[in-house]
Amino acid sequence: MYYQKTTTKPFKQASEDLQEIVVKHKFGVLHVHDLGNTLRSKGIDFKEDCHVLEVCSPAQAHKVLSIDMQLNMALPCRISVWTEDGETKIGMIKPEKMLSDLSSDPRLVEVAKEVEQATKTMIDEAA
Repeated sequence: MYYQKTTTKPFKQASEDLQEIVVKHKFGVLHVHDLGNTLRSKGIDFKEDCHVLEVCSPAQAHKVLSIDMQLNMALPCRISVWTEDGETKIGMIKPEKMLSDLSSDPRLVEVAKEVEQATKTMIDEAA
């Protein structure tokens, strides 16, 4: 269900590198949620860092939405960079598993496989 890698890079560098790699692979970074700072700004004693990147390939998103518009609720893809017990990690929920749980249309499985391979490559390169 999950795909993740541990990296020796510091959190900030891993997050910046991932953003550059996403663009290199012709995906866009739509937004970066800084969950660590958001929680701390609400008075929560949260020690870890966490960036959630919303990433999208417009061509792949168009394919998905053309098949099943309801899947807009599953888009865009998310890739996270976080710290845990002194380690920096990069990961995601696998698109193929997620979309196959939401739809039985075989065309979506193909799109999800393509997106999953691309996002795994991004994570591997960033790690």
